[in-house]
Amino acid sequence: MALELPLVDTPRPERADAARNRRRVLDTAAALFAERGVEGVAMDEIARVAGVGKGTLFRRFGDRAGLALALLEEETVALQEGIIRGPAPLGPGAPPQERLKALARAQLALLLDHFDLVAAGDAGGPGARFRTGPYSFLRMHVGLLIREADPDADWEILTDVLLAPLAADSFFYWHHVRGLDCERILRAFDALVDRLLP
Repeated sequence: MALELPLVDTPRPERADAARNRRRVLDTAAALFAERGVEGVAMDEIARVAGVGKGTLFRRFGDRAGLALALLEEETVALQEGIIRGPAPLGPGAPPQERLKALARAQLALLLDHFDLVAAGDAGGPGARFRTGPYSFLRMHVGLLIREADPDADWEILTDVLLAPLAADSFFYWHHVRGLDCERILRAFDALVDRLLP
């Protein structure tokens, strides 16, 4: 019988009861958020309706931001897969400038469909958005595209400059407060890319 060594950083298999509790919490949160909005639902209520203890909820998700990110996981993983393995221009095979523009379209579509969850996932104090897994992935990807387009550019700053217009708070202000349509936002983003990375 061959002995298998454990792999470093491999997630431990989830217990069946823990998986059921996780699914119950996510389903309950999704239903309550759809009914009353993310801000209109307390974490205590989610635990009570899901039939789990508050400790279980907070241990598993940490806070409202962690719960929102868990609810967005399927969408963010699909976006990441599209970036890594999907067809151009979002996926490999297009010039970096075109990939950046495609990324903007994909991110704005995500914001249109799931603004409340993205905003909640980005909450949690100053700079919280910069510490989320989805943002870290986008930051790495955009940084690579900038370096490909212009190896001499200050990619670290330009990465955050290009991601700022795609953040939930920017989208909320432009789309919901100012009433700007997504096409106008995207045209401005395209112009920004063209000017920064000709």
